[in-house]
Amino acid sequence: MKKADIGLVGLAVMGENLVLNMESKGFTVAVFNRTVEKVDAFVNGRGAGKNLIGCHSIEELCARLERPRKVMCMIKAGNAVDAFIESVLPYLEKGDILIDGGNSHYPDTIRRTQYVESKGLLYIGAGVSGGEEGALKGPSIMPGGSPAAWEAVKPIFQKISAHTETGEPCCDWVGENGAGHFVKMVHNGIEYGDMQMICETYQMMKEGLGMSNEEMCAVFEKWNTGDLNSYLIEITRDILAYKTEDGEAVIDWILDAAGQKGTGKWTAVSALDFGQPLTLIGEAVFARCLSALKEERTEASQVLRGPSAGFKGDKSAMIEDLRQALYASKIVSYAQGYQLMRAAAGEYGWQLNNGGIALMWRGGCIIRSVFLGKIKEAFDTNTGLVNLLLDPFFKAAVERAQAGWRRAVCTAVELGIPMPAISAALAYYDGYRTARLPANLLQAQRDYFGAHTYERIDRPRGEFFHTNWTGRGGATSASTYSA
Repeated sequence: MKKADIGLVGLAVMGENLVLNMESKGFTVAVFNRTVEKVDAFVNGRGAGKNLIGCHSIEELCARLERPRKVMCMIKAGNAVDAFIESVLPYLEKGDILIDGGNSHYPDTIRRTQYVESKGLLYIGAGVSGGEEGALKGPSIMPGGSPAAWEAVKPIFQKISAHTETGEPCCDWVGENGAGHFVKMVHNGIEYGDMQMICETYQMMKEGLGMSNEEMCAVFEKWNTGDLNSYLIEITRDILAYKTEDGEAVIDWILDAAGQKGTGKWTAVSALDFGQPLTLIGEAVFARCLSALKEERTEASQVLRGPSAGFKGDKSAMIEDLRQALYASKIVSYAQGYQLMRAAAGEYGWQLNNGGIALMWRGGCIIRSVFLGKIKEAFDTNTGLVNLLLDPFFKAAVERAQAGWRRAVCTAVELGIPMPAISAALAYYDGYRTARLPANLLQAQRDYFGAHTYERIDRPRGEFFHTNWTGRGGATSASTYSA
């Protein structure tokens, strides 16, 4: 009986395309879907004549796999993954490998890795980025979980992944338990930030500068040939140029209420959990939340007033300022994302290869850009780099950009055009470069009303003091801790 190299469960868009990708690279794939009719439709449709084995049950799929069996699911995150694990465990044996290629929350992957390993099997939580086209032609893959599983899946994953211009696969081992899904989560958070900043730039050009879709398309076309060259800039150019058969711009008919599936929110919540200032990504998430209040905003627009003056300056100069603002903010976005990954690595003991992560994002994924090559160089040069802003290349880039960055934000404020992510990036930059922030006053306030204590600049860190500010509080102070 013919055996498959890997089995895949879940024949939605991503699942189908990953199967076709695997098959095109020489692998035989066994497939199953909970709605069994979909298996036959796929095998006799898009998969007709290919090295696929259609299965009508989990038991049949497991029986058709080479050992160690490798079973990958591409299903909705959450309880469905736990149900899948329980359904497949009875048909596997020691050393077999379960792979979750969906957008699972990393704490779930930590828990599942421990559970599956307790049964004598191995587990991989793999972040897969690139959308429908990436899944078919080569995605970015970020696997983590049971280290012993990597050698068995490495030939498949690295062959089906995207590759850089120099032939390096955009896939490598990330780390134990939930590391792969954590890195994918941060990737998605950065994706939220990149998309929001591009949208803010678009609104400034459209509403502030009065530019047409054709004019904006030409700007993004030009930007895509320079240091902003990226997939998201490229598709923005294409979206602005797209028209119906009747000559209408589709972008102008799309409702301004954004959806989200939760990974950006997970990134922002994780930042709070780890005490890391992911201000830009947080604002990108909140911007989507604000956009969803469409009816409220429509009513508010009739009663709330802002500036009435239009832009009176040099339009070409402002377009260049916007480019500089977008580029500098993009640097901040990645700096914040890497800060979060460094904090998580310290908490969980992951040995993250920061340069390698940039390489995995270099092709196939939604945030792919030439920019990532510079991030890889930064971490390859200094593996102990604590913040991208301190790397010589990025330090110089922000210094060159910051005058235009500030002008763009100031102009947006004057015109009443919201720039939550780009302005948050600038505030973070100014905060990070400030040796003495006003948190001394904040600590005094906390000590005044709650006896929460404070440290002093003339004493070693870790010594705490309390002042009886009112003369009525006494000497008792609260214990010191960080929540």
